[in-house]
Amino acid sequence: MEDKDILPATLAPELINGLLKSHLDFNGLVITDASHMLGMTSAMRREDYVPQAIAAGCDMFLFFNNMEEDFHFMLEGYHKGIISQERLDDAVRRILGLKAKLNLHIKKSSGTLLKSPEELEIIGCKEHLQWQKEAAKRSMTLLKDTQANLPISPKTHRRIRLYYLEGEVGGLNTANDKVVENLKKALEKRGYQVDINDGTTRVKGSTVAYRENVDLALTVANVVGYGAQNNYRIQWKTAMSNEVPWYVHEVPTVFVSLNYTTHLHDATMVKTAINAYHHNDNTIEVLLDCLEGKERFNGQPNDLVWANKWQAKL
Repeated sequence: MEDKDILPATLAPELINGLLKSHLDFNGLVITDASHMLGMTSAMRREDYVPQAIAAGCDMFLFFNNMEEDFHFMLEGYHKGIISQERLDDAVRRILGLKAKLNLHIKKSSGTLLKSPEELEIIGCKEHLQWQKEAAKRSMTLLKDTQANLPISPKTHRRIRLYYLEGEVGGLNTANDKVVENLKKALEKRGYQVDINDGTTRVKGSTVAYRENVDLALTVANVVGYGAQNNYRIQWKTAMSNEVPWYVHEVPTVFVSLNYTTHLHDATMVKTAINAYHHNDNTIEVLLDCLEGKERFNGQPNDLVWANKWQAKL
């Protein structure tokens, strides 16, 4: 096989029909990746890859561009023999098998596939929230504290300058816009005085005054993304923004990522770094407990957190 003949898995029969279903005996349902994504569109014309996905071993097709047109492409593929009768029957059998496993034939007869309000009441129940808190305790990860900035307390670090970094705003996948206020309230409840930094300006002001008025710089990255990038980098609010960590040698500085784990790529200069993995209220409380030394950091990072930068470890 030459490089030019290599196809994405969705269109590769040697991977789906061969490796997955024959060699590994997978007996479940295979669904394509989203049909408008570049993996499929870069391989061949749409009228060719619509039926080819099923011929290669996928059993269900995900997302239409145009329902009538795509149905026509699929039907033409069957008439031309691209999709064999045996392959079509196998795909239908697997789809029906999944529906039966999910009891969809029973649920459909009740008139709706949706959960009732009573069934949904379990979401966010006391037991679930306890699991959430336990997960936060087990996963909270201290990457480094080379300046010995921890622990903190309202007695020694009362005046906090909070730098809040976020990603896409108003997009398909965006962070909860209440996170920064929730974090501020949680800190104030513990006795801290919190000033949220305005990162839209480059103005840094007097360094001496900054040291006199700030006891701790808390930089929190809550960058949430979707599938448009493999890794979402920190985007400062403006060029040379005052939120860029110029202050790491002026006051104790703690950097926390509430999502992506490799943000030291853009903030190598911080001396205390933590990966917290989420922004829910329980995680925020566990984070603050860990910062104050009331809880241990139990998470164990791997080498990927350093983003292949030696200076990130300093």
